[in-house]
Amino acid sequence: MPWSNQSGGGPWGSGSRGPWSSGPQPSGGGSRPPDLEELLRRSQDRLRGLLPGNLGSRGIALIALAVIVLWGLSGFFRVEPDELGVVLRFGKFVREVQPGLNYHLPYPIETALTPPALRINKIDIGMRPVEDIRRGTSVREVPEESLMLTGDENIIDVDFSVFWKVRPSTVGDYLFNIQNPEGTVKAVAEAAMREVVGHSTLQPILTGARQTTETAVQNLMQKTLDTYGAGIVVQQVQLQKVDPPAQVIDSFRDVQAARSDLERAQNEAQTYANRIVPEARGRAAKITQDAEAYREQTVAEAKGQTSRFLQVYEQYKKAPEVTRERMYLETMERVLGGSDKTIIDTGPQAGPGVVPYLPLTELPRSRQAPASGPSSGGNP
Repeated sequence: MPWSNQSGGGPWGSGSRGPWSSGPQPSGGGSRPPDLEELLRRSQDRLRGLLPGNLGSRGIALIALAVIVLWGLSGFFRVEPDELGVVLRFGKFVREVQPGLNYHLPYPIETALTPPALRINKIDIGMRPVEDIRRGTSVREVPEESLMLTGDENIIDVDFSVFWKVRPSTVGDYLFNIQNPEGTVKAVAEAAMREVVGHSTLQPILTGARQTTETAVQNLMQKTLDTYGAGIVVQQVQLQKVDPPAQVIDSFRDVQAARSDLERAQNEAQTYANRIVPEARGRAAKITQDAEAYREQTVAEAKGQTSRFLQVYEQYKKAPEVTRERMYLETMERVLGGSDKTIIDTGPQAGPGVVPYLPLTELPRSRQAPASGPSSGGNP
């Protein structure tokens, strides 16, 4: 043994104190608890050794003042440009603050919340964007959200997006009236779309009623959120995809193509009718006007000939022989005036029977034609 086993000795020497200097150990082999007063005394000594010196009352006051200053400075907070600050005093709404550096009484008197009240949020319903390293961003369909039943008992697949923001004047309603804003907006949007689609037929939704459907869903969503007091403004509802279910989409596309061809044929026929009908009406009006003019001309000529005949008849009654001869001469002049004249003698005398004719009426014309030629050229 490394120690002597003398009477009154032991591993701690010949003294009567144990390992914690707490007096003699009992002979029965049991242990006594440590002296707590001694432990506290030693801890105080070590703490005094760590401090630079005895602070006294003045040092404690400085420390307290520094703590109070730090506590007061903890009330400064910053509101980002797309946020609005809401100050709560003991958990009760007090005021709103604008973006920038602001101050509230330190915790726990006042606290500040900074919801993104000026940010436009987007929620996709019926689809989820999926990030893929190889293919980039793709869209995953969520049929439990997009498949809906129309009013004429047809199934339609509708994917749409909702753009919403917090109404700046009711940020308190947004914070305290609804627990999950995004989930609430999503549930309200899906319910509103199902209600609007349920009151509509399939064909208008697939073709020309997209704008009407978007407006109806937006109005219904806004009405429902206002009823909840959510403090949310629905900016826009945008339909992304409106198709029949994938199992019958080919048949629906064939029907849609046939209807498009029908509308195109109707439009072409209407265009042709709009072009050809005015042309036909114009030609009919021209023919009618020409007929009216011909009628007026014919009636006027007939009246003139009738008047002339009556006048000639009056003169004929007065002098029949003279009038008869005059009528004969005027008729022969009208008949033979524009033809070349050849006089043939058919008498009994011998000869060729052709009498030379001197066209005296044409001689003045032949003399006037050369005379007018030089004057037209500008020579004196």
